[in-house]
Amino acid sequence: MIRGMRGATTVSANTEEAIISATEELLAQLIEVNHIQPDSVASVLISTTEDVNAAFPAKALRKFAGWTYVPVMCMRELPVPNSLEMCVRIMMHVNTSLPQEEIVHVYLKEAKVLRPDLGSSLV
Repeated sequence: MIRGMRGATTVSANTEEAIISATEELLAQLIEVNHIQPDSVASVLISTTEDVNAAFPAKALRKFAGWTYVPVMCMRELPVPNSLEMCVRIMMHVNTSLPQEEIVHVYLKEAKVLRPDLGSSLV
């Protein structure tokens, strides 16, 4: 079964360092709490709000050992008025035997407001 594992965070500035650092932190927690192995991942989609464009956040995933061949794509979020700014979102498609309700979705920093009903109590 392929399950979607979600996460989101905010970045402190529109710089390559801030984008990669925040994305790396989010990915590390999503991978850790769900015990994800790279060979079980079908694909990863990463989106950013319009104000996050100084770097491709997918570069953060390449820092993790074993993730070289995992397909990753970056895209832009819809520019909905009054939505959360400076945000990076992740949708990871993972082959897992976990039931849907046991998937841990990770929301960090100001992104915790996006889905407080799904967010992990670990972060």
